[in-house]
Amino acid sequence: MTTPTSRTATTLAATLLTATVALYIALVAFGNITDFGTNQQFVRHVLAMDTTFKDDDLMWRAVSSRGLQDAVYVVIIVWETVAALVLGYGTWLWVRRDDERARRFSTYGLLMLMVLFGAGFIAVGGEWFSMWQSKDWNGLEAATRVFLLSGVVLLVVQLPTRSSAT
Repeated sequence: MTTPTSRTATTLAATLLTATVALYIALVAFGNITDFGTNQQFVRHVLAMDTTFKDDDLMWRAVSSRGLQDAVYVVIIVWETVAALVLGYGTWLWVRRDDERARRFSTYGLLMLMVLFGAGFIAVGGEWFSMWQSKDWNGLEAATRVFLLSGVVLLVVQLPTRSSAT
């Protein structure tokens, strides 16, 4: 029999894993803000497709406008920052034992990351802009890592807890 103050292992796992992803993406966003130029170059090269095979059938997709490239990069940073805040709030709710809201906000934050890294980096960057062709500017491995990590944590967050299973 569980008491209102007891925690299940599943809830503890959801709390700690949400906190881990929140910390990770907060550090990613912080790094992108404080070292803006490094990943700015990454985004510029991916969108410009200047290190791909330069296939004429694909190069029409390239975005050469520096302003548009930089706008995309800023949107990525804002998205990462908001996801970090949402996951941080989800972690806070887990700690406060507001499990229903914690699950909801953790889910929102994790889905934000899965959309960014899955749809944004893997699908759009990897396939539309042929990032997979670049030896120098290929972020597919890192994007896949974040996508899978977020997905595993999302599964843990969605597991029923003892109190919700009864």
